[in-house]
Amino acid sequence: MGYSFLVKPSGFEEVHGLSAQTAALVNARGKAEEVFSRFPSDVVLGADTVVSLGGEVFGKPQGDADAARMLRLLSGRTHTVYTGVCLLAEGVREERVVATDVTFFPLSGELIAAYVASGLPRGKAGAYGIQDGYPLVEKIMGSYTNVVGLPTEEVGGMLATVLGGTRC
Repeated sequence: MGYSFLVKPSGFEEVHGLSAQTAALVNARGKAEEVFSRFPSDVVLGADTVVSLGGEVFGKPQGDADAARMLRLLSGRTHTVYTGVCLLAEGVREERVVATDVTFFPLSGELIAAYVASGLPRGKAGAYGIQDGYPLVEKIMGSYTNVVGLPTEEVGGMLATVLGGTRC
């Protein structure tokens, strides 16, 4: 997008037990606020992605068995990926939640086992990465970059608003 970023991990403890959309925004906000408290003269971007299916929120899997469970539940169904984004600068707060519907192919037990064994589901909301190269996703309705984990279309507009200039 034409901006240089430094990654500063947040010490914010993610909140659970909320609706998917609320959790994504609360966690993005908490991450951004914690980092901004340490770097108040900078522009800080916090983000959090969660997956929701039928009201159940899928965060990062707690191990391989949990990853396989999530993938079995997502198999052949449509779920929603929510990414909350919070941009902070002196006197400025911009927040958004972006939603994208994702439909999985029906997944065989063998494909799930191979994908889980690859280690790729670890640390990813819903136990998958659309960019991982496995044939999991049949179609999406919405932002591809949102499913990857950062809706660059929205973030570009937010940065242009805060930093000035035109949208990238």
